[in-house]
Amino acid sequence: MQVAKLGIFVLTASFALGTAVAQDAKQDVQKAGSETKAAAKDTANGISKGTKKAYHKTAEGTEKTVDKTAEGTKKAYNKTAEGTEKAADKTAEGSKKAYHKTADATKKTADAVTGKP
Repeated sequence: MQVAKLGIFVLTASFALGTAVAQDAKQDVQKAGSETKAAAKDTANGISKGTKKAYHKTAEGTEKTVDKTAEGTKKAYNKTAEGTEKAADKTAEGSKKAYHKTADATKKTADAVTGKP
């Protein structure tokens, strides 16, 4: 009978120990799940913050590029206008000279034909 009592005692003790181990394992799994969930949230927040930073940096860079492009375009426009004005002045000056030379040559030719000195 003592063997039977001892067997019941061992069986009861191992059942209790098994239940405690099972509860610890269940708690470990729950804790791991909670930690995984928290880590996933942290990762998502980090990605969100990084994306926002990248967006703002891109917008800032684009704005600077637009400003620099506008500045460069204005300079190019002004230089082109200035160059065009100089070219027009030179063309007008050249045209006047050509006109006067042509008029003088025509007069000389007419005088030569009519016999005027």
